[in-house]
Amino acid sequence: MKKEYPSILQLGKFYPIKGGVEKVAYDLMTGLSTNEIHCDMLCATVAGKGKTIRLNSYARLMECHSWGKAAATMIAPSMITTLRKVCPSYDIVHVHHPDPMAALALALSGYKGKVVLHWHSDIQKQKYLLRLYRPLQDWLLRRADLIVGTSPVYLDESPFLKNVQQKTVCLPIGVPPILPEPEAVDKLRQQYGGKKIVFSLGRLVAYKGFTHLVEAARFLKDDYVVLIGGTGALKQELSRQIKRLGLENKVVLLGRIPDKDLPAYFGACKVFCLPSVQKTEAFGIVQIEAMSCGKPVVATRIPQSGVSWVNKHGVSGLNVMPGNAGELARAIQDIADNESVYDKYSIAAKNRYWDIFTNEHMIDKCKRIYNIIIYGKDKRSSFGCGRKHDCCL
Repeated sequence: MKKEYPSILQLGKFYPIKGGVEKVAYDLMTGLSTNEIHCDMLCATVAGKGKTIRLNSYARLMECHSWGKAAATMIAPSMITTLRKVCPSYDIVHVHHPDPMAALALALSGYKGKVVLHWHSDIQKQKYLLRLYRPLQDWLLRRADLIVGTSPVYLDESPFLKNVQQKTVCLPIGVPPILPEPEAVDKLRQQYGGKKIVFSLGRLVAYKGFTHLVEAARFLKDDYVVLIGGTGALKQELSRQIKRLGLENKVVLLGRIPDKDLPAYFGACKVFCLPSVQKTEAFGIVQIEAMSCGKPVVATRIPQSGVSWVNKHGVSGLNVMPGNAGELARAIQDIADNESVYDKYSIAAKNRYWDIFTNEHMIDKCKRIYNIIIYGKDKRSSFGCGRKHDCCL
């Protein structure tokens, strides 16, 4: 008897969740399993010897002990032996890229079933690693039955995907809506004297472009305050920049914001800003979290990145040239200084979230992808209008 849905294994990166790639893998596992589809996840663990965690009747998370981390890659040989043992139980292995350890484990596992390759981003920073990894990456591209990308822009413009376009399809990331509590939002606004809050969130690293957002604060009117959440290597440099420019009362580095407090910041802000400057920022999940709250977004037009597709220019917000502090400030004020303009962007941002970026949309489309691979349905007809429109699938 043919199963209604295949059994799935999400492969890579690591647990606990630290970034967008592993969050998507985890959310797919939990979302599919709550739909009574068997979906497990195999990944490296950043601490401990590794264990298996049963999440529900349809999902388990299998951790593999890692020796450490090198060039942003977990070194976990036990992932190879574990995958060899468990892979015959799955109809589809859904491997998340970039993750050389997961790719190596798949290559050495002897797995003969279907493979979905989830192409979150190109390898940008680790150029030496890419030279070593390129033969394995090329094998993975050939091995994959279908290649999934998070935005049509990244799929169309990645140089690594130009020869495999016939087996690519777009699956936008989806998240549950952020639901701020009104009391917490009011308290936060009062804390900053009723000023217009510009909120930004992410690791304090170079490609996130926070130096340009700090610089942009110089051009904002005095009724604005910029709040930046997150930790990272550039914290001291950003602190020195804020002091050097005399912006101590205009820019605040919040550090790590506890998960329970994040909704209040999304709810209290007037505008969310994503000032990233490099293609390493492939999607920008924080944008859709802000949009779920009806917050307009100011982001950047990074070449070959999906960031400016997620934030549709003139609809959910505005996109400016990367690294241009003056343009960031003008875009923020163009949205926030006129209430009728602001309301237009706010309504459109929330509508765009509900139309494309909900967790339910992501899970539903992922189920359709799996059925296409297993049961051979025609990809183009099953996914409607294709990648040239905002609905993507």
